[in-house]
Amino acid sequence: MMTIDHLSFGYSKRKKRIFDDFSLNLQEGNVYGLLGKNGAGKSTLLYLMTGLLTPAAGEVRLNGVDVRRRLPETLSDFYLIPEEFDLPNYSLEKYVRLYAPFYPKFDHENLRNNLQMFGLAEDLKLGELSMGQKKKVLFCFALATRTSWLILDEPTNGMDIPGKSQFRKLLIREMDEKRGIVISTHQVKDVEQLLDHIVIIEKGKALVDASSADICRKLYFTPSANEEEARLAYFAQPSPHGYSAMLPNPDGRDSEMDIELLFNGALAHPETLGQLLNPQK
Repeated sequence: MMTIDHLSFGYSKRKKRIFDDFSLNLQEGNVYGLLGKNGAGKSTLLYLMTGLLTPAAGEVRLNGVDVRRRLPETLSDFYLIPEEFDLPNYSLEKYVRLYAPFYPKFDHENLRNNLQMFGLAEDLKLGELSMGQKKKVLFCFALATRTSWLILDEPTNGMDIPGKSQFRKLLIREMDEKRGIVISTHQVKDVEQLLDHIVIIEKGKALVDASSADICRKLYFTPSANEEEARLAYFAQPSPHGYSAMLPNPDGRDSEMDIELLFNGALAHPETLGQLLNPQK
């Protein structure tokens, strides 16, 4: 598991810290959605989780080991795809030859299968690819590393519509109980059906830290509430069919989670939603 324990961090002593005594536990076998407004610290948190930034206090542990120790066995067990990156002007074959040895469980056959899913050839020249194509290639490589954790920052940005569809199919195919995935994104519609757990951060705190199942057990989401239902809702906003609403769910009705509605509701009513979904905090 990955444990974020009483983490504090800021880029400058003159500015307010982005995180102050922030804690979070992540279990393998889940796909986590990390959500927040621009500047909330999502990318910063991912870099702290992978040991690329040093906290002012607290630590991040992977299987009990502080990631800042940068031990080979730790570095080889997670893979980060940042929002923005560049790839060397190599052939894909050379890239794999140079970087796959850092990952003891690297699966070359899996890489070939992944590339085929995106319709990509194995003799690619990385320097000639668009950003969307580079994201597809790096995602295929990341899956083939067979690491316990995949950390993805805005993974679908730049991908075309077929690419986003294949991204979802691949993620579903490759997910198992021995792997954890963290997806930080604003493009919630691209991934909302994949997420097992939602973390919404704001002002260095987790407004929501709950499983999708628990959220849907406590909340009822409807795209067509009437005015009376909207009045009783935790949060509602106009929709073509009346109101999209997030209502109490005392009867345990089934509904499909609307992450955008949840996100807006958590920002509008952080204490109410926090007490409902994070009663232990």
